[in-house]
Amino acid sequence: MRGTRLLRPLLIAVVLILYACGQHSGAPTPAAVAPPPAAAPQASAAPAPSASSQTEIEQARASQETGADNDHPAGSDVSLEHMATLPAGAQLPDGRWKAGTNYRPVVPAQSTMASPGKVEVMEVFWLGCSHCFDLEPHLLDWLKKKPAYVEFVRVPVIWDRVKQAHAKLYYTLEALGRDDLFEKAFATVQQQGSPLVGSSDDQTLRMQQAFAVQNGVSADDFAKAYNSFSVNSNLARAAEITQRYHVEHVPFVVINGKYTTDVNEAGGEEQLMALISDLAASEHHQ
Repeated sequence: MRGTRLLRPLLIAVVLILYACGQHSGAPTPAAVAPPPAAAPQASAAPAPSASSQTEIEQARASQETGADNDHPAGSDVSLEHMATLPAGAQLPDGRWKAGTNYRPVVPAQSTMASPGKVEVMEVFWLGCSHCFDLEPHLLDWLKKKPAYVEFVRVPVIWDRVKQAHAKLYYTLEALGRDDLFEKAFATVQQQGSPLVGSSDDQTLRMQQAFAVQNGVSADDFAKAYNSFSVNSNLARAAEITQRYHVEHVPFVVINGKYTTDVNEAGGEEQLMALISDLAASEHHQ
């Protein structure tokens, strides 16, 4: 039994390295946000995930896919068309970055939550994504140096039950004002082999609540935030963004509602950060 416990994080790490973070081509449309449970259990030791839950999580991590057409309902007014080229006046100057190769336009451009005069840079991510975790040090370094006109936001992807559970943890920590626990939750999932998702909604709550309690959050405060209107509203918005931008893999970056790009298109993590800076600067100077 002890050997099994020791091997589990290693096996999860191997799965994360071998596969990309994406959505199964046959995956269903993102599920609607479930209503909060009627009553929250008190904090207790985090229950170990069942074998079926662990299998589901590993399968979700190991999925490598493109989005299905039926993920985007016909006639939806939030559906976007990604085009390969931009009008000449909307492209970056000829040189390092090529429209349609390193970045893609969003047509029509989408509104953002950025303050007037600011440029929004949005990362769509998943706590269970090894590629997102690999990008994180580059993002943190970039955030220390980014211009004041850039407003950076994270949006958790929502494709299925596991992604929604991780998204709910992210927004609960945000509602509690404990953004400092984001990196710790990321490392817990990626490096410690703890999925922070159970085989049921109740078990997931107890696991995530135990994680929070271990890091100085009261059980009651966590439960209240977890079941709050703001958290569920943010989950609904994240699901809408996942669909609106046709997010089929993570990490996925949107610049000011006008351009999308990712690590592969940019040519690497460092190149991605440089491309984001150049696109944001272009937007700021328009």
